[in-house]
Amino acid sequence: MKKLFVFFLFLSLTTIAQTEAEDRKAIRATLKMQQDAWNNGDLETFMQGYEKSDSLKFYGKGGLTNGWQNTLDNYKKGYPTKAETGNLSFTIDAITKIEEGAYYMMGQFHLVRDAGNANGVFLIIFRKIDGEWKVIADLSC
Repeated sequence: MKKLFVFFLFLSLTTIAQTEAEDRKAIRATLKMQQDAWNNGDLETFMQGYEKSDSLKFYGKGGLTNGWQNTLDNYKKGYPTKAETGNLSFTIDAITKIEEGAYYMMGQFHLVRDAGNANGVFLIIFRKIDGEWKVIADLSC
């Protein structure tokens, strides 16, 4: 009986580890989609990685922005041409589970552009919404 318990415990832990690995892979895929869209100058597709909701929170050098549309409007204002959007890459330092269906990601962004390079750090909270990983809060500076 003890061996059977240990076997099922091992199986459960393995399943949890596989699920978390799949979650992290899907979250990285969302970030990669955003990076590709940004590098194509497509801010609307970039924003598809964010929850399309008034409850979205973005905190950057301009302070707190509430809502998906306001965040998109700020991106369009701050990055109107390819000279400003440039080429974006990320360094991911950690992806940590908060609870079922929610993770935070910490990392660095690197922006190479004609308007001057920019580098910084970010803390993003992802939530699984309707089967897709979406950013619900973003602190980038």
